[in-house]
Amino acid sequence: MIDHIGIHVKDIERSKAFYTKALAPLGYTILRDFGPHVGMGAGQKPDFWMSEGTGEPNRLHICFVAKDRAVVRAFHAAAMAAGGVDNGKPGPRPHYGPHYYAAFVKDREGNNIEVVCYARTTGARRATAAGRSSRGRRSSSRR
Repeated sequence: MIDHIGIHVKDIERSKAFYTKALAPLGYTILRDFGPHVGMGAGQKPDFWMSEGTGEPNRLHICFVAKDRAVVRAFHAAAMAAGGVDNGKPGPRPHYGPHYYAAFVKDREGNNIEVVCYARTTGARRATAAGRSSRGRRSSSRR
């Protein structure tokens, strides 16, 4: 289990603005702001940190988990609106796994940000499928 991850950025204010918008669909907010060090998270504990540094920042690949495919799509749209660069539109990635649905965006520092969902379908489709399954069980139990 990963506790937290940190990236180095050239411009902390620009990165804060980007990640605040891009990660909002995942429920991420700024939880700690120490000037050149900013921690974000979807709960009460920051698990994603940015630190302003000098020189060339590290280029990283960071993957966040989404609860459903709609959140993957919302992340991609929000990240693009925040100034990200498309690095893979939302969609299935069967070469990574049978239910792997992800989107990729490069932030303004060149880091590759991915959001993935492992669910088979969207929440609405799961509910519909579950309803059909339940009806099927009920009708078969009446026979």
